[in-house]
Amino acid sequence: MGTVAVVIWMVFLCCCSAAQGQRRQLRFDGKTGEFRILQVADMHYADGKRTRCEDVFPQQMATCSDLNTTAFIRRLILAEKPDLIVFTGDNIFGFDATDAASSMNAALEPAVSSNIPWAAVLGNHDQESALSREGVMKHIVGMKNTLSQLNPPEAHVIDGYGNYNLEVHGVEGSSLANKSVLNLYFLDSGDYSNVPLIPGYDWIKPSQQLWFQRTSAKLQRSYLNKPEPQKGPAPGLAYFHIPLPEFANFDSSNFTGEKQEGISSASVNSGFFTTMVTAGDVKAVFTGHDHLNDFCGELTGIHLCYAGGFGYHAYGKAGWARRARMVVASLEKMDKGTWGAVKSIKTWKRLDDKHLTGIDGEVLWSKSSRQKRMLR
Repeated sequence: MGTVAVVIWMVFLCCCSAAQGQRRQLRFDGKTGEFRILQVADMHYADGKRTRCEDVFPQQMATCSDLNTTAFIRRLILAEKPDLIVFTGDNIFGFDATDAASSMNAALEPAVSSNIPWAAVLGNHDQESALSREGVMKHIVGMKNTLSQLNPPEAHVIDGYGNYNLEVHGVEGSSLANKSVLNLYFLDSGDYSNVPLIPGYDWIKPSQQLWFQRTSAKLQRSYLNKPEPQKGPAPGLAYFHIPLPEFANFDSSNFTGEKQEGISSASVNSGFFTTMVTAGDVKAVFTGHDHLNDFCGELTGIHLCYAGGFGYHAYGKAGWARRARMVVASLEKMDKGTWGAVKSIKTWKRLDDKHLTGIDGEVLWSKSSRQKRMLR
């Protein structure tokens, strides 16, 4: 390769790196002061048009397939205009996917083609086709517009595939432009227990919890120190697939949404909920796995939330619309029209009906309520 060609290639690589860096920098919108997250849980995608739907009315069966799942995502993206799309596992249904890579490409195509940043974690079914669990996550990491990571580079020994964090910085040009004002944690909750005496689903391991603790502490130190030190940690949100045992603490009197099936958590409690409470920054946890549950309930200052079943090849309930969860964090409006730290975090769900009906809107966290608690 000649000198000129080498220079051209180096310039090309630098431009690509710069563009990738821009894509990877999540930031609050300077006009609205918002950051919008769309959560998609349990697509169970298989082979597209050839894949039959489950749990729909008989008259829907002839024309219903994975393509209904794709159409739902596209409608949501257009309606909600998210800044980040998060897929919380069972993205494909491995047993019915002829080719895991092709199914994953088709399932995630609406996010990829939208040019909106997206992130994913694995569920308990993603690896049940030709690709191993590691192989599926490596494939996801190699796709366009994704912020997904196999595992954090600083964590040399960590269980699972897909443990990472994303920082959401303040508005460009504001005093918090170079600080993460919203921290997103993604964890691999595993698939099935490999301990013979412990049946059922997997759990978040000590190595993952140690990584979370160290990451949370590092982010909090950075946020609380100069320049522009803040009072209290930046709020955090956690995304993974299998619900924690603590999800079973709720009944119809203390949650918003519906609980139509049991909580399919691990049969052992790994203590991750206590780890998050101790860390002090996580305000809400978002999972999938139990398709007929879509509730949010607060326990010890943390909201535990289901998204509700999304995919048409996943089990559901005829007449109970497939759904997705939106989360919107809003910044505080400061003097002279500038934006400050996160003021509130709200959520609602969108149904796959004629009007994309929004339901169960609620405030998960607000700066004012935190300040009131501190004054007590």
